[in-house]
Amino acid sequence: MRLLFLFLDGIGLGPDDPATNPLARAHIPTLQSLLGGQRLLASAAPYHGEQATLLALDASLGVDGLPQSATGQAVLMTGINVPAEIGYHYGPKPNPEVAAYLNNGNTLFSWLRAEGKSAALLNAYPPRYFEGIESGKRLYSSIPMAVTSAGLPLFTQEELFAGEALSADFTGQGWREMLGFPDAPLFSPQQAGTKLVELARRYDFSLFEYWASDYAGHKQNMDWAVRQMEVFDGVLGGLIVGSGKWKVESKEELLVLVTSDHGNMEDLSTRRHTGAKVPGLLIGSQQARERFAENLSSLADVAPAIRKALSRTQKSPDF
Repeated sequence: MRLLFLFLDGIGLGPDDPATNPLARAHIPTLQSLLGGQRLLASAAPYHGEQATLLALDASLGVDGLPQSATGQAVLMTGINVPAEIGYHYGPKPNPEVAAYLNNGNTLFSWLRAEGKSAALLNAYPPRYFEGIESGKRLYSSIPMAVTSAGLPLFTQEELFAGEALSADFTGQGWREMLGFPDAPLFSPQQAGTKLVELARRYDFSLFEYWASDYAGHKQNMDWAVRQMEVFDGVLGGLIVGSGKWKVESKEELLVLVTSDHGNMEDLSTRRHTGAKVPGLLIGSQQARERFAENLSSLADVAPAIRKALSRTQKSPDF
């Protein structure tokens, strides 16, 4: 089995309120089809359907205050309740206390390398990102820190143009309009979803980080937030078409996990994060989803579930 982790920054499971929740008003036919006609809302979880499972995952983890990006993503990358260990939520970028958990060899990416499994972060980063890191003007967020601390590379402009990575907005439009690369590869959302499947099948584990959702929440821009979710829905549509029929008992089976680090965009009445639970959306065969979802109730359960799922393939090659 192969696993594709789609990380949506700052999306919680919110109320069915079109006035404040973009997910209550966006045109998202793929998500609604996966969820038996329901939207990606708090009322939809738990759900167990033919192609998808939706659980509500706790992002607060027993720690006072609103969940934050650095600690939430560190939990996803390690399986350790980092906020509980340091005593607070922190973000957006890791401080030394959070970074210590990402640089100690215990991240998901470090485990994958130690197990001899292939892994990649599928985002392509532009030249100015690396210039900012090298100059000290920019800091790694938790996910790139987990990747680089494991000795894996971040993909660059070269991989984007070679078709080996995708832009952070899925389509490549941002590289053309905002980054000054008029020849950057351009995809429709559906084409980007098909491309994601193609890339994910090259690795045992792959991750794609979509940060535009969190940005939309902080800006409280309903129209822009709705567009981001409609793009993501198109990506899911292309991904499902590209995956074909979900195969059980196959080494080529692809399980897709969609989750977040904290709530934000689901409540545009505030610029702040929220204490909402976040989606734990699984797309794939029923058997793979049921095995993965065992004991899955918080962000701290995600990395152990990934390890368990991928360990099974090593012990049972026919699964």
